[in-house]
Amino acid sequence: MREPGSEDGPWLLVSDIDDTLTGDRAALDRLWQSLKARKDRLRLALNSSRPAVSVDKTLADDFPDGFQPDAVITGLGTEIRLGGSHLEGWQQQFADWPDKEVRRIVTELGYAPHDDIFQTGGKASFAVPGKDDVDRVLESLRRAGIDFRSIYSGRSDLDILAPGAGKDVAMRYLADQLGIPVELTVAAGDSGNDLALFEAAGKAIAVGNARRELLSSLPKDKTYLAKAHHAAGVEEGLTALGILP
Repeated sequence: MREPGSEDGPWLLVSDIDDTLTGDRAALDRLWQSLKARKDRLRLALNSSRPAVSVDKTLADDFPDGFQPDAVITGLGTEIRLGGSHLEGWQQQFADWPDKEVRRIVTELGYAPHDDIFQTGGKASFAVPGKDDVDRVLESLRRAGIDFRSIYSGRSDLDILAPGAGKDVAMRYLADQLGIPVELTVAAGDSGNDLALFEAAGKAIAVGNARRELLSSLPKDKTYLAKAHHAAGVEEGLTALGILP
């Protein structure tokens, strides 16, 4: 699946963390060595639904020593850190979004919010056990006049986002900051909350352990379906696309 022009660059790899990069430590170590050897033509950004404080703990506990991505997008696109510094202008746009009101409305409907560590200024996350319940929540928010985006993934994870937030728009903003055209971006992921990222990126890699919720909806014309799981699947995809040797 080597693409014309794939030797040009640099490319931007934007990868989910949980069960995409994590899950096989030996494979992650190998991928990191490959990425370090190609830093001249491949930038790395992590893109997680979890907030920065939670992601930082995972990086410290579960990633190789010296692992250093170029950027980290967290909180489902509500936080961007480039070169270790938060892009305050990006996060400031969510300052007036009524996240506390969203949490009040959904909690009063009887649905439990996720722990505080998983909330951000532009994202409110809840445990909602089925589609009918999700529809009830979304309709209540619409009646309250709140503008939002929503993502439902896994068995019960409902994320309510500010309209300008999301893994996809954050990736595009970051690519622009780095001077990398969207056509040279590659998304990697495993779950439904990566779908918007797959649709926005130039290319995509679904790891071998990807969930059905992603596989059933991903853009087939630009997605490489890896056989290997976790980080090994990401490396397989990058190699098939001609970005890694």
